[in-house]
Amino acid sequence: MSESSEIEIQAPSLYERLGGETAVNAAVDIFYDKVLNDYRINRFFEKTDMSKQAEHLKSFMTVAFGGPNNYTGRSLRDGHARLVKIGLNDSHFDAVVEHLAATLQELNVPAELSAEAVALVESVRGDVLGK
Repeated sequence: MSESSEIEIQAPSLYERLGGETAVNAAVDIFYDKVLNDYRINRFFEKTDMSKQAEHLKSFMTVAFGGPNNYTGRSLRDGHARLVKIGLNDSHFDAVVEHLAATLQELNVPAELSAEAVALVESVRGDVLGK
């Protein structure tokens, strides 16, 4: 077989390895429960339609984790600019990462997949915080 005719085997995406739509939906629901009960960050969601917000995050995480792209929201930078203006900073982002990690642990996600998901979230810190 020549190099040009070799079959490329694609590894399953993080989205698939986590459990697809069912897993992402469960994670987002648990995650927002934690966020809304955290005095450090819940003020950022006081005027937010949480049903709509959860759907946006589910779509975004699906794409970010390598699933189907049905995301139609704003960019992370644009979507968080208003929050940055009222004080969103690294300490708040840290709290969000903490809740994501706790959510994945609660769902018994293997440590290596959880670390991969957290690393993806960390990779967008600058965009979220407008840096």
